[in-house]
Amino acid sequence: MKNGQTRNLTEPMYYILLILTNPHHGYGIMQKVHTFTEGRVEIGAGTLYSLLSKFTAEKLIRIDSVGERKKTYVITEKGRDVLEKEYQRLQRLVRDGDRILTRERQS
Repeated sequence: MKNGQTRNLTEPMYYILLILTNPHHGYGIMQKVHTFTEGRVEIGAGTLYSLLSKFTAEKLIRIDSVGERKKTYVITEKGRDVLEKEYQRLQRLVRDGDRILTRERQS
């Protein structure tokens, strides 16, 4: 998110930020996303750690703690703002779809 630009989040990005509203370590994030989405969204280790690195650099998340073999991450205020904006955008998409699809069903 350079220079205040916003962008749409991919599903993995969205779910990582959503899960990090509570602190989790990398493998825990993958498990939580899998469970939360009932297996619909799978995040591989390469994708996860690439996004964690990117999110950390963009200050959307921060390292909460460092253990012997794992780091725990948590969302920042900036990350929460990005997540909230994406949530609102997705709600608008659903409302727009409902308006059109409901109208079609009534015709």
